[in-house]
Order: sequence, then C-alpha cells, then structure tokens
Amino acid sequence: MKVFISWSGDRSREVAKLLDYWIKCVVQASRPWISTSGIDAGSIWFNQISNELQDTTFGIICLTHENREAPWILFEAGALAKGLATNRVCTFLIDLEPRDIRDPLAQFNHTLPVYESIWKLVSTLNSSLAESSRLSVEILQGVFDTYWPQFETKFSAILKAYGAETKTEPRKQEDILAEILESTRGLERRMRSLEGSGGPKGESSAKAWIESKLSKPSLNALRDFYWTHAMRQLESGHSVDTIRDMLNRTPDLSDEMINEIVTRLILNNPPSSHIAPS
Repeated sequence: MKVFISWSGDRSREVAKLLDYWIKCVVQASRPWISTSGIDAGSIWFNQISNELQDTTFGIICLTHENREAPWILFEAGALAKGLATNRVCTFLIDLEPRDIRDPLAQFNHTLPVYESIWKLVSTLNSSLAESSRLSVEILQGVFDTYWPQFETKFSAILKAYGAETKTEPRKQEDILAEILESTRGLERRMRSLEGSGGPKGESSAKAWIESKLSKPSLNALRDFYWTHAMRQLESGHSVDTIRDMLNRTPDLSDEMINEIVTRLILNNPPSSHIAPS
C-alpha cells in the first residue's frame, strides 16, 4: 500500500521524513513515498509526481501555518482528491488547529500530532491494507505504543530545530508566472527532442502533443493547478481578461483548457468581480 506524503517548507519536509520512517516501523506493509528522496535525478518532476499519485492508496498532507495555502500543497492535494476518496486523504496539522484550515483542504480529515489522533491515522492505514497484510488490533496497539515515545521525541526536536518560518510578502504575478513556465519547459524540451521522428510542429500542435502524452489524471491535476492559481489571482484583484492573457502565455495549456478555466472563473464569481472576456 503506497502512502503519498505531501510537504512544502523545511518544517513540513522534516515532519514528512519522520512520518515516512515512523509509519514504516508501525505499519510494516505500507510504502510511504515523499519527493525528497523519491524522484530520480534528471526526471521531469511533474510526470514523476503524477505517476506516483496514480497508484497511491492513501495521502497525508503535512501542513504548517506557512504552507497551508502554498500552490504546491494545493496542487498535490487536488491531485490526491481526484484519485482517492476523501476518507483516504488527511492533513497532518503540525502547528495548526482544524479551525485554521480553509477550503479546499478543510474537506479532508485532520490529524493532530497527539496520541489519540495519530492512533486513529495508523488504524485507518492498517485497515486499508489487504486482509492478509493487516495487523490485529492487539498487535498494532503494541507496536504503536512501542514506537510512540520515539515519535514524540523526534517531533518535538523538529519543532525546536525548525522554528516557524518568517512570513514573506505575497509574490508578484510575474514571479509566479515565471516559475510555472520554468516547471513546464521540461515537457517542451522533451517534445522538441522528438521532432523529426514523428513529433509535432508548431505551437498549436505542440500543446496538443503535450496533452496527448499526459494521462487523464495528469491533465486533471495540471488543469486544477492552474485553476487554483487563477482563482488566487482573481481574489487579488486581477480581471478575468488579465488572467486569460496570462494563461495564453503558458505553453502547456490548450485553448480548450484555458476556456474551461476562464468559464469556471466566471461561474464561480459574481459579475462585479471581473470583466467578462470578449
């Protein structure tokens, strides 16, 4: 059973690494996966993440005060939500309370770093295993109690070593766009390397080719990532026309995807909040 552990930021990363090790000790048949060590050198991060998500059974999202609305967290949470039932995805609240969480993350079950809450998480993981691999409640309780002091000690050490990160100013739209473009250029480079052997020619065919090489879950995750980003831009005061222009300058989005995102923006917001696209 694969357990996908999502993180963003130093404190979240260290807790994810602790969960990766500790869960394997308690639920031995599980296979936690985190991107700190799970992505091969030279691989395209988006494809690798998407592939790992496809056969994931359970998802844990490590949240801190600083990363609870980070684009990367929202992207992976959206991808997990698409492929798993909500009771198979949970947030791990490192320095937060459930009341601090807003949608879309508020829809998931929340786990707190306390005995009762983590016992419930471990029990759920165990029950998600095939019957032949599950531990009895008595044995699971014994293993859990054996390793619990180790978790408490290491978790407290992480909180001390990795204090709450300094809150930064909101990033400029241009900086966010530059990062998105950089992360997708790997697909374009791969596409160009295949030109001459049946690969696409021209910008429109390039977009179509990229979509043809992505699985449906990957396409959904890609669309949801840009949808989340577009919503944040709308909430920041940008018009729909400005957002459409930004999406048009993103090389890996087809016209169909852009139109769908813009339509959702209009349907989910009152007319006074945007200028309708021509």
